[in-house]
Amino acid sequence: MRRASTRSIPSGQAEEDEHELDQIRRYEDFTTVDWIQDSLQLVPPSSSHPLLRLLQPISSWLVFSLVGALIGLNAALVALITEWGSDFKNGRCRGAWWLNAKFCCWEIDESVTGGGWGDGGEGTCSEWREWSAWAGVGWVVYVAFAAAFAFVAAFLVRAFAPYAAGSGISEIKCIIAGFSIKGFLGSWTLGIKSITLPLTIASGLSVGKEGPSVHVACCIGNVVARLFPVFNRSKAKMREILTAASAAGVAVAFGSPIGGVIFSIEEMSHNFTIKTMWRSFFCALVATVTLSAMNPFRTGKLVLFQVSYDRDWHFFEIIFFIIIGIFGGLYGSLVIKLNLQVASFRRKHLAAHGVAEAVTLAALTAMVGYFNKFIRIDMTQSMEILFRECEGGGDYDGLCQTTSQWRMVNSLLLATVIRTCLIVISYGAKVPAGIFVPSLAVGATFGRMVGILAKALYQAFPDSAMFAACDPNVPCITPGTYALLGAAAALSGIMRVSLVTVTVVIIIFELTGALTYILPTMIVLLATKAVSDFIGGGKGGIADQMIRFNGFPFLEKEDHAFNMSVAQVMKRELTVMTASGMQAQDIEGILAATKYQGFPIVTSAKEPTLLGFIGRTELRYAIDKARRLRGLSDSATCFFSVNTDDDAEPADAPHSPLFDVSDENGAGAEGLGEGADRDEDLRATSDVIDFAPWINQVPLSVSPKLPLEMVMQLFKKMGPRVVLVERQSHLIGLLTVKDVLKEIAAAEERELAHGHGDFSGGLDGLLEDALSMARRLLGRVGLGGQGGAGGVASHAPRTSVSSTSAGRKHAPPVQAAPSASFANLALNA
Repeated sequence: MRRASTRSIPSGQAEEDEHELDQIRRYEDFTTVDWIQDSLQLVPPSSSHPLLRLLQPISSWLVFSLVGALIGLNAALVALITEWGSDFKNGRCRGAWWLNAKFCCWEIDESVTGGGWGDGGEGTCSEWREWSAWAGVGWVVYVAFAAAFAFVAAFLVRAFAPYAAGSGISEIKCIIAGFSIKGFLGSWTLGIKSITLPLTIASGLSVGKEGPSVHVACCIGNVVARLFPVFNRSKAKMREILTAASAAGVAVAFGSPIGGVIFSIEEMSHNFTIKTMWRSFFCALVATVTLSAMNPFRTGKLVLFQVSYDRDWHFFEIIFFIIIGIFGGLYGSLVIKLNLQVASFRRKHLAAHGVAEAVTLAALTAMVGYFNKFIRIDMTQSMEILFRECEGGGDYDGLCQTTSQWRMVNSLLLATVIRTCLIVISYGAKVPAGIFVPSLAVGATFGRMVGILAKALYQAFPDSAMFAACDPNVPCITPGTYALLGAAAALSGIMRVSLVTVTVVIIIFELTGALTYILPTMIVLLATKAVSDFIGGGKGGIADQMIRFNGFPFLEKEDHAFNMSVAQVMKRELTVMTASGMQAQDIEGILAATKYQGFPIVTSAKEPTLLGFIGRTELRYAIDKARRLRGLSDSATCFFSVNTDDDAEPADAPHSPLFDVSDENGAGAEGLGEGADRDEDLRATSDVIDFAPWINQVPLSVSPKLPLEMVMQLFKKMGPRVVLVERQSHLIGLLTVKDVLKEIAAAEERELAHGHGDFSGGLDGLLEDALSMARRLLGRVGLGGQGGAGGVASHAPRTSVSSTSAGRKHAPPVQAAPSASFANLALNA
């Protein structure tokens, strides 16, 4: 698409005009990015000075390094505040309340304290004081602080940055794929999410910080990149920054820079080039180095649950590894299905009560979890304890003692069940909430339980042929490794990506540094994937399911078999521009009445020979500039002339001084008024305007007989916003991403009609019944609200992803309309 004439234009004026056009070209909320249009934007001319030419590529690397350093710094601060808040619910440091339990007891030998900090157990140092020696008062204070932290976090999110709620990975996947959500990666979202994320984790809610860490990292990348014009003007370069930032976010969350890069390749990006991979690795490396230099845990570890193993495993343990893998597949399928049902209930009845819901969930979690050691403490601290070898100071509260092994099995089983239930109802609340770490914690408790049972079996039958490979002088079974493998299985089950095995294996390797456990990890994850595929329950992991549930316009990597042609899906009722015969007021009326992002150009309505395509932004820019510089009238004649030579006179335009150019600098332009020589790309007088410089004369077009699968590949690989459909040069329709997504949604609805799964029913119906019963009971005692059974639902706003949301600064993304409402998506062509 050409933006300007090929004639010489002063570079300063060209940059000024392009900057003005960029200011107008703000992709509105919930619209797609046209990657072809973005790639054709004017590139600022490179400097002729050799030193400046050398600095241009270096500047990009400096931006990536700055983004990585800020991500690492933010991760360190979040880790410190989270650990302090988690410990503060149990007690405080005498004389230094701002220290967490570990820093307060820094001089105390960890083996003396039992390996746990701030859990109120025996062995904590004398400087650390619990709130009360009486368990009842301690329980009340614990619950009160949990509710208070959740209230502050939910209130700040609702009041200042609703986009800070949730994980953010689903939305970032859509943004990287070309779906714009204005404000989702803004400075307000960055600030509020950085503040509320540690408060949410400290409240004890069964949510994690790893998913929100990716969102925060992408916010940092977006805010920093906006300061540099080379990134601000190009969505493609901005996509590189966001992809690299997501890799750095995972790197600092798991202490795994390589795993972060692989995660961004597998999960986040459709088109991952070698250049993007190297920049992502560099950004992740800088982030992890910064986090290591900050050393937030004062142990030299990047994450609290980083461990190392020096023992080998035995082949008979494969049986137990497969059991753990089966659990991971069952856990992922169950949690995804039930959480979607809870999300459906939440959208119907709790959309307007986000703060109350978060406080209630935090209080409930604290009430139940206070009496279980593995739920009461922070999840990362819990994993640190469960991953340890017993001989390395890992005997937490009798965890490694044979005399208490059955008590520990019971406690771990309860922790697994309770934590799973809490994850189902907590993920999706109106606070920063991830699901990776809670899933790791669930898998760790289950895996440690299996490890204890395997160890008990060995101790009961040490002479069995099954254990013939065990050396009696060396511990045969290491339960801590089972906890690690269980965590990997649960994480793989909840992510459920076709290549997620690679990411999780690399993350586990970087966490442990033990190559000997690569094979067990792969066995566990393959068993998890096999169970997930066997159960089914929808394509993709929790992030993909939430994209589908919320109706975001995201084309999945997997191919779809539609068995239909383009003609069966395309739009036939079109709004077009004719090459001549239109007035300025007609075009402005169309722009005001529609939200389409571009318009096909045809010779006439009766003879729709396709001439080209012009974008909405270019029309608005040209008309506004012509009114400002030429005094364009409402009745001015508009032309969309198409010529092979930019300097030739348009065939349909009347003879005018506007098109009488005597030399390449425009010196012969007469009667155009002041500034004519500065705006040669503007072909307009007060009575005539020609949009030729902004017309794309070769828009992407296909035959109506082409299979829809082929058009899907065009959208995925090339990224156009619209594909025109023509027959013998006549325009007969067009196809957008929205139309393809509508067809996918229709196919899914047909599957649902045949009973192949649903977002509702089951737990959703149970919650509906419980809510109705509670209302009836309150009504009987005179406490029922007005509005009967629909009182709560009547106040819940239904936020739609529609064209009306353009300009809504803080529309909660997770509460968007379901996938059945694709017709409202503002992906208009």
